[in-house]
Amino acid sequence: MLATLALKVQRIPKEGCISVESSGQHWPCLFPQHGPGKKHKRPIVLADWQRAIVEAHPGDFLRGLFHSDGCRFANRVVVRGKEYVYPRYMFSNRSADIMALCQWALDLLGIAWRMNLPWSLSVARREAVAVLDQHVGPKS
Repeated sequence: MLATLALKVQRIPKEGCISVESSGQHWPCLFPQHGPGKKHKRPIVLADWQRAIVEAHPGDFLRGLFHSDGCRFANRVVVRGKEYVYPRYMFSNRSADIMALCQWALDLLGIAWRMNLPWSLSVARREAVAVLDQHVGPKS
């Protein structure tokens, strides 16, 4: 199917990876969310067939989101003079639609999350971080 959609596909060797690039006039059929302008200023809505895929594989969807716009780090807090260090995930995106999709996928997996800014969410509960670890894995 991709062969009929893409007119040109090229592989470009780079340090530590191979960049795959493609151009063709039918890519919007596969990715209807793509369009002109900033993504946070235009609607980002999944097509029905994309929604079904995310519902079946929410962990894979979250991996893509967190690898592109998220991070996992050691959070350090001091309470009554004692320091605590625990792993935490953060996801940040100015698109309210993309943020809602991330929240939906987290909910599908039963992962607890909290908004710390209108464009940023946090996954910090031990159990939630452990489940997200199973799906996201280290960034490459």
